[in-house]
Amino acid sequence: MANSPDIIRLHANDNVVIACKQLLSGARLESENLTVHGLIPPGHKIATRAIAQGEAVRRYNQVIGFAKCDIEAGSHVHTQNLSVGGEFERDYAFCQAKKDPEPVANPATFQGYVRANGKVGTRNYIAVIASVNCSATVVRKVADHFNHSDILKQYPNIDGIVPVVHQTGCGMNSAGLDMVLLRRTIHGFATHPNFAGVLLVGLGCEMNQVGPIVEALGGPEKSTLKSVVIQDAGGTSAAIRMGIEAVSGMLPEANKAVREPVPVSKLIVGLNCGGSDGYSGITANPALGGMVDILVAHGGTAILSETPEVYGAEHLLTRRADTPEIGQKLIGIIDWWRDYTARNGGEMDNNPSVGNKAGGLTTILEKSLGAVAKGGTTTLKAVYNYAEPVTAKGFVFMDTPG
Repeated sequence: MANSPDIIRLHANDNVVIACKQLLSGARLESENLTVHGLIPPGHKIATRAIAQGEAVRRYNQVIGFAKCDIEAGSHVHTQNLSVGGEFERDYAFCQAKKDPEPVANPATFQGYVRANGKVGTRNYIAVIASVNCSATVVRKVADHFNHSDILKQYPNIDGIVPVVHQTGCGMNSAGLDMVLLRRTIHGFATHPNFAGVLLVGLGCEMNQVGPIVEALGGPEKSTLKSVVIQDAGGTSAAIRMGIEAVSGMLPEANKAVREPVPVSKLIVGLNCGGSDGYSGITANPALGGMVDILVAHGGTAILSETPEVYGAEHLLTRRADTPEIGQKLIGIIDWWRDYTARNGGEMDNNPSVGNKAGGLTTILEKSLGAVAKGGTTTLKAVYNYAEPVTAKGFVFMDTPG
């Protein structure tokens, strides 16, 4: 567009602006009284004044890193001259910016599947879940039998059969943290309201046994919960046949589910990053944050996650915490990740990715400041560990990998 701007200034206190298009050396930016030095790709940063070595670089009026060398006004600010540097003080200001929206007088509704436990799904699937990596082939073969045939045409209210596999479940401490997380994750899938029925598939000799999982989910007498153990069945082929039979038995009941109007307060939305670049934090992410604010006002729940991608912006979330304890829990999780990366010879700034950097993001601080925009502006109501059941209403955070 002929009238599109050359740059975007996000805050009066920033010492960089963002290029809206590729800018050539010598280009004049009249709004900043600035001449460009060197080629500036779209989405990348331009220094608006001279920045001394060690000085903080600011975007969104927040620190995104420190100059590795003196930076000339009009120059490209990126990996060659900007880094996270050392730790710097953050003002957590617990609870000072919490804001509960005015409840909507007539909350919206959506067409959902109401389950027996009161949860509401947006889809109507049957899940086939592996207890261990060794049963992944059986899980996929059972799901493929239905998804790659005409069988489900007889059951128009069923959206498909979903295989859920992973790469663990055997060579691990049966009482260790990895096992706790695995079982909690499997339990979360098995109780997800998008699943009308669940088939659990184990090998038989693994550490993560199917039997205790079935008992925790309601026992073998539950009509929408079935299990197959490969060694008990007599091998892979027999287990596939038994799995197909088990899922076939659930199809008529699952097909009875019909959509009905339910309040948006029953909706839980998980937020996740896509391919981030220099524009994400000022376009798609804030738009998603606006959606979150609307959802929360209607009584719904939104979950921000990916802890390594809020690092450096956690002080924006602690300010919105409903209680100091909620804010402190988030800081504790951030500290765990810092320790984890250090113990494994890494650092939090190993993220952004190569593609993120090509698109204009330089440091994890910059990426995180854009990423937290997905969470909108309302009060942070709870902080959850990985795969914990979410019970709070409103905006919440869950600790997950990036």
